[in-house]
Formats: sequence, structure tokens, C-alpha cells
Amino acid sequence: MSESEPLVFTFGDPEPVMAGAIYDSLGTWLVDNGRYYETPVPLKGLARLLRANAYHGPAIEFKALQVMQSFKESWAVSHEAMNAVVIDFGVFANATFQKIRNGFGEVVQLRHLPFINMRRMKEPNRYCMLQPYGAIVEFEPDEVLHIKNYDVNQEIYGLPGYLGAIQSMLLNEDATLFRRRYYKNGAHMGYVFYAGGELDEDSKKAVREAVEGSKGVGNFRSMFLHIPNGDKDDVQIKPVGDFSTKDDLEKIKNLSRDDIIAAHRIQPALACLIPQNQSGFGDITKADEVYQKNEIQPVRKHLAASVNRVLLPKDRISFDPKNETTPM
Repeated sequence: MSESEPLVFTFGDPEPVMAGAIYDSLGTWLVDNGRYYETPVPLKGLARLLRANAYHGPAIEFKALQVMQSFKESWAVSHEAMNAVVIDFGVFANATFQKIRNGFGEVVQLRHLPFINMRRMKEPNRYCMLQPYGAIVEFEPDEVLHIKNYDVNQEIYGLPGYLGAIQSMLLNEDATLFRRRYYKNGAHMGYVFYAGGELDEDSKKAVREAVEGSKGVGNFRSMFLHIPNGDKDDVQIKPVGDFSTKDDLEKIKNLSRDDIIAAHRIQPALACLIPQNQSGFGDITKADEVYQKNEIQPVRKHLAASVNRVLLPKDRISFDPKNETTPM
């Protein structure tokens, strides 16, 4: 191709979430020779997302704390077990208990089963737990209580509502990693150091070492340079990049952060964000009341209804805001 011919190119498409196009097929299918159903999205990937940025994981933890603050435990369901179930439900939109029965077949206790390893088996109302090295622990029919939200694509597993913000979560992480590498490798210098005039070899070596020493640890150091009988144009600094104005990392961080907070439907004031205007975020008490009514109470009702359906009346749990959680 000659130098006069135009060069045309396009950027590639964004990588699919978790290196797989999960939105193309969110149904479930049988694996391991038809023994159990695979989940619509990789659960280990959802677990890793908790540490991808500064907002997603804390948002789920905050919501779990809000749900648990009025939990009244019973002999059948401990505070620790319910707290683990609430976290599982926030991360995976699924949670599981093992039913412990007495000699009469009545459920007298519920033990938490980490859902990240749980799978629905081919037989209705039967589950198994995946073990290391391919081993599987199978539970008896009706031994596992599965709590999930509703998914329109299939009825085996629930799906979390924040899936639409996964790209923003990963973009926020990528922006942070880029910024760290940018500073660490010294690329933030962003200029061409031009020195003319009469510089001997020792002076050139000293200047080169001083410039190289400004990278990494000890960066942004000042440098003194003297050229005898030099001209004002003998030394020139020619910028070739400006991290603060051209890379727009701050804008990317803020936009992706807003997507994450919106996906969790948390009021900005409750998410510990710093307001960018003089008026702030308004009355935080009112924001908390709306959040409790619209987000926390429905989760409490769903969990309590699912659990109490299998327990004896004397062992049922409650989420009464009037009662503080006290150990039993």
C-alpha cells in the first residue's frame, strides 16, 4: 500500500461478559451425563466480581446488613446461618438451607449450604453439592430448601438483577488498573525532553539518568540543568500526552460508578458518595426510609416466607424492625 492510500480500520467489539456471551443463552442445561443443571452464569465469576471495584461488593454487604439488622432468630435458624443466606441471595439471587428433621419428619433446624457449590439435579426437588476433584455429594429428595428470585428465561435458578452492570464493574476495575500501571511504570512523564547546545558526554549521561530516575518510586522530582553559553531554546519540553485531560479516566470512573450504584438501587447518600454540588443529596433520613420500604422490606418478606413455610410455628423467624437482634 502506498503512502497516499487512505488507511481504514475499525475497533473490535467489546469482549462478552466473563469471556462468554451470557445474554445469548440464559437457559440451563444438564451436565455430567445428565446428573445436574448448570447455572446460567458462572457463580465463581459472580463471586470474583465482589472485589472488582470499590462499589459492587460493599453495596451487597450494605444491603445484607440492612436486611439483618432487624432479624429475630429462632432455635431452628441461627443468626450466622441467615446472614450467610442473605449474602448468598444478594450475590447469586439464590440461597440454600439443609433441612434437619426429627424422628417425626418435622424440620427442626436449617443449616446454611454455600450456594456457590450447589446445583439442582435432574430429579425435581433434589440437589447436590460439587466437591473438589469432581466429587459430588447428593442430598435426599426434599432435603434442601432453595430460595431464589424469579427469572423469565428458566425456572431452575434465580439471576441477580445487577447483571446489566457487569460491563461497568469491569470497566471501573480496568480504569483503576490502568491508572496504577500508568503511574507505576513512569508513563505519566508524557513529554519529550529536548536539549541542544554544547553538552559533553558526562552531562548527557547525567541528564539521562535524572530523567530515568523520575519514573516509578521518586517520580515528579525536580532537575537542575546548566548549559554554559547556552541559548534560551537549547532546552525544550514538548508534551506528548496529558493524563488528566485526554485520558478521561476520572469521567470513566464516575460513569461506571453511577451504573453500579444504580444497578443496586442504592441512594447515593447511603452509598457514601461525595456530592458534586452545593445542595448535596438531600435528607439522608428520608432516603433511608425510601430504601428500607422499597428494597429491604421486600427481601425480608421473601426470605421469611420461604423459611417459615417449612418450619414449625414455634420455630419461625421474623424481621421485625421494632425488635433488635439479640442472641438466643
